[in-house]
Amino acid sequence: MKPTLANSELAIMDLLWEKTKLTARQIRETLYPKATKAQHGTVQKLLQRLEDKDFVMRDRSQYVHMFMAKITRQEYAASQLESLASKLTAGSFAPLITHLVETSKISDEEIEEIKNILDEYKKSEEK
Repeated sequence: MKPTLANSELAIMDLLWEKTKLTARQIRETLYPKATKAQHGTVQKLLQRLEDKDFVMRDRSQYVHMFMAKITRQEYAASQLESLASKLTAGSFAPLITHLVETSKISDEEIEEIKNILDEYKKSEEK
């Protein structure tokens, strides 16, 4: 399981998931439009932390380094959901899904999509 990201790290990951490849400067200018040198250092440290945690890779082939996400948003979300289920419900997703359905947090379309995914999974398991 991947570690939980701090909000500042998640903000950078959101940009990388959206734009695919960015320089530290592009990230800084997006997150801090009126940036100072302090924000530049902050972005550099956050990128280094994300690289150390294996969330981000750095392309060093050019003079200006490009940063890319190593995992998808879906992979991160799945990891966090697994961690949450493990902590709160002994690894079972049923209570989480039940809560979301009962509190109308899942739309009818999403319920239908989940049913289709489960049907497909069941068919592939039967083969």
